[in-house]
Order: sequence, then C-alpha cells, then structure tokens
Amino acid sequence: MTNATTTRRGLLRAGAGASLLVAAPSIVRAQGAAWPNKPITIVVNFPAGGLTDGIARAFGQSVSQATGQQVIVDNKPGASGNIGAAQVARAPADGYTFLHSVSSTLIQNRVMFKTLGFDPDKDFTIVSGTSSGVLPVVVHKSLPAEVKDLKSFIAYAKNNKVNFGSWALGSSAHIFAQTLNEKYGLTMEIVTYKGEAPMWQDMGAGQLQAAMGSPQAMNALIVKGDVRGIAAPSKVRARQLPDVPTSREQGFDDDAFTVSGWLALAAPAATPKDIVKRMSDLWVAAADSEPGKKMMDSFALVEKPMPHEEVMIDYERLKKTLIPRIVALGIQPV
Repeated sequence: MTNATTTRRGLLRAGAGASLLVAAPSIVRAQGAAWPNKPITIVVNFPAGGLTDGIARAFGQSVSQATGQQVIVDNKPGASGNIGAAQVARAPADGYTFLHSVSSTLIQNRVMFKTLGFDPDKDFTIVSGTSSGVLPVVVHKSLPAEVKDLKSFIAYAKNNKVNFGSWALGSSAHIFAQTLNEKYGLTMEIVTYKGEAPMWQDMGAGQLQAAMGSPQAMNALIVKGDVRGIAAPSKVRARQLPDVPTSREQGFDDDAFTVSGWLALAAPAATPKDIVKRMSDLWVAAADSEPGKKMMDSFALVEKPMPHEEVMIDYERLKKTLIPRIVALGIQPV
C-alpha cells in the first residue's frame, strides 16, 4: 500500500484569509420574528479565495439583504477544516453561528484523523448542501504536451516525480489521487493544503505537477496557460473546460473517479428546528439572488442547494459510500 500523503512541508506558504463583514442593506427591515435580531456569523473552515469561501460570502450577502442583519464571514482554516468545525460545535446553539464547509469535513475526516475535536453526527445538523460542481484534474504546463488525459498522466507518473495537490486531508482530490496510486502502482506525493487558494498558488509556481479543484479558483492559471485539464471526475464535463472528457468517458469507471459531495451549511445540533428551517429556506433562495446567481455562474454551478431534509438524507448516503472507500484504500488516520 502506498502511503504518499504529506503536509505542505517545504512548499511555499500562503496567507490565510481574513474575516469579511457583509454589510446589511441601508434600509433595515422591521424585525417581525424573534430570529434574527443581531448579526449572524458564518465560520468558513478554509482560507478566502476558494469555492467554500466564495459561496459563503455571496449567499451570506443574500441572507443579510433578506433579514436586515449583518452576516459576518469568518475564515478559520487549519487541520483540514477541523479547527473551524470544532469552534462552531462549541458555539451556542442559538442560530447566530453557522459553519460553511465541504462535506469531507463531516464525513471523511472522521476516518482521516484520530481526533477531531467534535463529533460530526452529534454536534451538527446540516442546514443546506450546495453542489460543488465539476472539479477538474489539471496538470502543470511543465509536463510534456503528450500528457493530455488520465491514461497518459498515469504513464508519466510511473516514471516521474509527481506532487498532487489536495485542498484537505481526505478530500475528493485526496481520494482521487490515492486511488490512482493504489490501482496503478504510482508513488505520487499527495500534498495537503489548508484550502484551494494556497494550493493554486503553488501550482502556478510549479511546485505541484497536478491538482484538482474548482474551475473558478484555478481560472487565472487556465487563462495564463499555466495548467491544462486532463479529466473531469464527474458525470458531466466542466463548462469552463468543455473539451476535457469525464473520467468515465475515458474508461475510468471506478466510483472514486466520479466525485460526489457538496458544500455544507451546518449549525450546532441543538439549534431550534424553526431556525434551521428558516435558514435553510434563506440559503436555498440565495442561489436565485443577484449575488448568489453571480457566484453560481462564476463557478459554473447549476444545481440548486438542497434544503435541510434532503441534505440530511444525502448525508447518510455519502457516509455509507465514502467511509468504506477510504478504509479500503488503507489511508491511515493522523
């Protein structure tokens, strides 16, 4: 079994994102309901600049406009999302503190870490889930031109050193790369980051040979020609990279090569059900707001967020699918 996971170690470090205050509308609406009657904080457990952060800011702006209350987006990256999640797990369950994270924080991390600092099932209820869309696999321009799809990439990786970027331990990118290592006898080094933004910075600097993530976060590299797509690990192609075939189109049928997951808006488990329902409705509606539509379009997201009841059902489905997959790969908890 190949154990090629590392931390960032000697690679260049990038600064973490700072908090953002999303301003409430100038005309404060009358507060007919008890909630909300003060600012709402959304903790994003990854740095500013990636998909998780972008959706939180845009949707948070919509919630602010709809409620007349400020929405504070507070970036708390670290430990593959565990630091920010643990902070929200300890927060009062009063509807004023939420977590916006990737689903891997609540699912994969439980078998990737010996201790989390929280219990995903007991400490949280998931308010809404937003599809993360297509997350293409790209390679750096320094790789030979003939490396243009998964088959040629595997052939290259068998004979050359490859650092493969993952935005978090146990993420879809991590599972994808580790599955390549296991199934094809590769020794790629999977480099773990605190989020997408620092990962793409290193990719642009040539510190990584391959990585996987959201098209918008890597867009500057695509425009400059620093990276090129080799696969869309999804059911459909990425709108920004329409010429890049899906993994299945290339003959890679293993489910690990077709990513499923979403961005989770979660609240402390004891948060009143009526507040969970209202915030769920606000989050779903945010996708149709002006800031929400702009952000969804920039990341080429077409699926509307799942409401509370639906995302909780899908949460159970993903746990049954992804946890055994990680265990089968032999990825050891840290």
